[in-house]
Amino acid sequence: MARVVDVVRAVIAPLTRTRIFRRWGPAVLRPLERLVARLTGGRGQVSAILIPSLVLHTTGARSGRPRDVPLMYTPDGQGRAIVAGTNFAGANHPAWTGNLLANPDAAITVRGRRMRVRASLIPPGERDAVWDRIERQWPGYRGYERDSGRVVRLFVLQPVRGDA
Repeated sequence: MARVVDVVRAVIAPLTRTRIFRRWGPAVLRPLERLVARLTGGRGQVSAILIPSLVLHTTGARSGRPRDVPLMYTPDGQGRAIVAGTNFAGANHPAWTGNLLANPDAAITVRGRRMRVRASLIPPGERDAVWDRIERQWPGYRGYERDSGRVVRLFVLQPVRGDA
C-alpha cells in the first residue's frame, strides 16, 4: 500500500506546482477541508489521503482568538512534526506562521488526537536538511519557496507533556 501512495504522490506532486493549482487549490481545498472536518468530528482530512496531515491550533497574533488551519506535515523521525509556511507559493507568509512566532505554544490534532506542542523556527543552518526530508515525502515542495520569492518559514512542532 505504501508503494501505491508513493506512486500517486509522484504523479500528483507536479500538478500541485502548476499555476492553476496555486490559483484554485486554496479556494477549493480550504472549504473542502472544513466540510470534511465538520462531517468527521475533526478526525478526517482530505489531504491526509496522500500525506501526513494535522490541524494546527494557534492563537491569533493580533486578535488573540483561536485559529485552526489544516496543514501537511513531515515527521522528523524523533516524534516531532515539521510544517512549512508555503502559502501555495504566495508572496506573503501565511497568518499561522505569524501566530506561531508571536505565540509558540499551540496544539495539533492528528487523526482525531489533540496534543499540545511548542513551535520553534528551524535555524538557517538546518533548513537544507529539513527541506530534503520534506521533499522525500512530497517531491518538489521546495519549489513553492523558490516561486514565492521569500524564505518560507519552517517550524518544528515539539509535543509537550499533557494533552490539550
